[in-house]
Amino acid sequence: MTRPITTLALALAAGLAAGAAARAADPESCQTIRLSDPGWTDITSTNSIASVILTGLGYEPDVKTLSVPVGYEAMKSGDVDVFLGNWMPGQAAARADLDAAKAVEVITRNLTGAKFTLAVPSYVGITDFAELAPNGDKFDQKIYGIESGAGGNLSIQKMIDADEYGLGDWTLLETGEQAMLAQVERAAPDDWIVFLAWAPHPMNTAFDITYLAGGDTYFGPNYGGAEVFTLARTGWPAECPNAAKFFQNLVFDLEVENQMMGLILGGEDPVPAAEAWLKEHPDALGPWLEGVTTFDGQPGLAAVQASLGL
Repeated sequence: MTRPITTLALALAAGLAAGAAARAADPESCQTIRLSDPGWTDITSTNSIASVILTGLGYEPDVKTLSVPVGYEAMKSGDVDVFLGNWMPGQAAARADLDAAKAVEVITRNLTGAKFTLAVPSYVGITDFAELAPNGDKFDQKIYGIESGAGGNLSIQKMIDADEYGLGDWTLLETGEQAMLAQVERAAPDDWIVFLAWAPHPMNTAFDITYLAGGDTYFGPNYGGAEVFTLARTGWPAECPNAAKFFQNLVFDLEVENQMMGLILGGEDPVPAAEAWLKEHPDALGPWLEGVTTFDGQPGLAAVQASLGL
């Protein structure tokens, strides 16, 4: 009798273990993950990589196109779960508001080595904020920014309102990323233009540009040297620990983002571009999926590799 009982016990134990392995890593309420995208190509790139991997894990990413202020309000109201584009210190004022409201938690710093300040085409020949006002006529006293409400635009407008660097009678044109870059392209090779620029971005290889020194008060030192953080609405990491672990692991570098952004700006749809990039760089998956399972509790790396046909 001992042997059959032992065999039965082992079978029961194996069954229980299998059941535990198949149990959802996160509750059902976590299966849909709502991400905010302000329409910036860098965040579209990182959202697309995240979406492809999340889909392979059995989650359902829902990317919402929202300006930065609207996206942050959506995090306050609980309508957005995760934002991969908290540029600091450019969004310091917005972050202070979120922190005061206890609306978000920092999951990780997902990018270092970024920069964010005003730039000109190198043929213009100036190198400092102080040289803008003396050449105001050549610039038509205009600074080209991105979409309304973006942190960089707010910094530019504060500069103008304070008549800093003699820019009090200049105008900020809030046009959106693609419209701004189209204007830079149209200006070449003779017209003078000053615009909001940043890295990572393929603009740094598409155009010969010079980042302007001297804007530390408004953009920070080292040409607006920036770090990018992943934020979650307050309470979400505790509610969805497996998905939160993935976002904690999801850290990028400038080269990854430049490559992805180049694909998108070259005309590829973001999600297929992310799939193609991941197939060409399968080694990226290991660190991003360390300690992460599928939504139903299975090994995460194997599932994503299978979903990509690797």
